[in-house]
Amino acid sequence: MLDRADDSHSANPCVVKRLERGDEQRWDAFVGGASRATFFHRVAWRGILEQVLGHRCHYLYAERDGAITGVLPLTEMRSRLFGHALISTPFCVYGGVVADDPDSEAQLTEAAGALADELRVDYLELRDRELRHPAWPVKDLYVSFRKAICADHDTNLKAIPRKQRAMVRKGVGAGLQARHDGSIAEFYRVYAESVRNLGTPVLSRNYYASLQQAFGQDCEVTVVTHQGQPVAAVMSFYFRDEVHPYYGGSVARGRDLAANDFMYWAVMQRAVERGARLFDYGRSKRDSGSYHFKKHWGFEPQPLPYAYYLVRAGTVPNISPANSKYGLFIEAWKRLPLPVSRALGPWLARDLG
Repeated sequence: MLDRADDSHSANPCVVKRLERGDEQRWDAFVGGASRATFFHRVAWRGILEQVLGHRCHYLYAERDGAITGVLPLTEMRSRLFGHALISTPFCVYGGVVADDPDSEAQLTEAAGALADELRVDYLELRDRELRHPAWPVKDLYVSFRKAICADHDTNLKAIPRKQRAMVRKGVGAGLQARHDGSIAEFYRVYAESVRNLGTPVLSRNYYASLQQAFGQDCEVTVVTHQGQPVAAVMSFYFRDEVHPYYGGSVARGRDLAANDFMYWAVMQRAVERGARLFDYGRSKRDSGSYHFKKHWGFEPQPLPYAYYLVRAGTVPNISPANSKYGLFIEAWKRLPLPVSRALGPWLARDLG
């Protein structure tokens, strides 16, 4: 599938270039008009990954007759614990090549492979939403959950299966309140506790603040309160007519209040008001708790065929929490005092892209 008009009628070949300072506006203009592009192809991610997390980015684009015809954001991840990789794009659920025509896509893919060879990484990982590299090894671990929503709140509520709809109403009955102008401080207090309880290191507060600063109104924090105290929070991304509730969770006492269900329903209502027509619940590992939670909302899983070009690695990597060798670490992390998990988490999480 091509993104826009096929430019292959041009006699001139495309040329692959590295993104330089001053080309950011051209890059984002292309991303904004390319049907396969995602929020995670936006150029502001480069600054966050480099300046906040300390990783080296290699943003490539294809150009023909002075116009960008394809983009490929790549980030080099180097870790003593997790190896050396080139990924499009870490900390993001989607990535890979977005191009106007087959030649631009092929040239960018070839350039990525050549860069992986040059850097002597363990592997190159392209986080495509569709199978685009059938000859490459593919990781069959993650799925995404995407569903159209309509402009009518009642219709959207009725589309939620009965048992999950009852949970939304439980949150309403408990007196939960949602507002969509939450601060990073409120969000981080809730989110850091939520991921600690799951046994996952949290990134630094500065990382989330940088996202909000970089993406402005396209990055919104929803905070759910009970009797004036935050019990759930989520950071959502907006891109064209899509909403991505991306980083979210609740504190322990929020579970008895159905805070997560109420929160995502509040985000769906807010998204409709902002003109969104597609709700992207993000990725989950197959058969995980979040996987079943999203299915109970009436969303159907769609495979994410992340593709790998192996350089030094002999097999597709598995640094997911689903890997049994991380089980003891996860259980130990759940028991850490919250201040300790906040202090140590960013050091580990920055390499877990």
